[in-house]
Amino acid sequence: MVSLVELAIPPGHQGAIRATHRVLDWLTGDSNRSGIKTVRGLTRRCASQEGKALGICSYLGIARDPRVMELADSLVKWQWPDGGWNCDKRPEAHHSSFAESLSTLWGLTWYERATGDGRASEAIAKASGFFLEHRLFRSHTTGEIVDPDWLKLHYPCYWHCDILQALRVLSLAGRLGDSRVEEALDLIESKQRPDGLWCAEGYYWRMASKGRLRSRRAPGSNVEVVDRGREGPNLMITLNAVRVLKAAGRTD
Repeated sequence: MVSLVELAIPPGHQGAIRATHRVLDWLTGDSNRSGIKTVRGLTRRCASQEGKALGICSYLGIARDPRVMELADSLVKWQWPDGGWNCDKRPEAHHSSFAESLSTLWGLTWYERATGDGRASEAIAKASGFFLEHRLFRSHTTGEIVDPDWLKLHYPCYWHCDILQALRVLSLAGRLGDSRVEEALDLIESKQRPDGLWCAEGYYWRMASKGRLRSRRAPGSNVEVVDRGREGPNLMITLNAVRVLKAAGRTD
């Protein structure tokens, strides 16, 4: 469903809206909510799940659904002091997770666009500041690259983080005017091929076998029914690269 939003499925699409109900019932249900833990005053939750659902529903036009508003309210309450979110239950964990925070920022951005919610705006500002402080991929204390894989281009990212996805989310949040994104933008420009396109440099997805597709029981996560392409130019990566470079004023 995130991919459908990336592909600009029409807001109000009834088939997509029907599909959200199962997700919303699960995320707001007692069985899921009862397992959320708070340790040393910090809520330890894989907030990317709520964040993705919030963004999807807000884009589709159902941001005022009480379950969607519950997700937004929870994410604001769960935000850590440094601006992000984390599911790490170890008591000593005190730094937000890039992966859990990026999708959550994405969702809150779509929700704020749909509702104008002031608390969402404040959460977006804090979460954007978290990524900007790290220049999207560097340690804020040592300046070292946190994970070299974040410099590679992927699509879909699922719950993972890379520089293009981070730039795309910050673009939606209106933060590409900050000088701390310049290094990441330079890297995206450097990866453009002579023909003007971009390729995937890593993969988080795998194709379901034909037998699995028929049975609808493909095991595990990140199983795709669409061949995203592992050879040659990647259309979604190219689209998102052009989107962020245009928003940053680097291309017309």
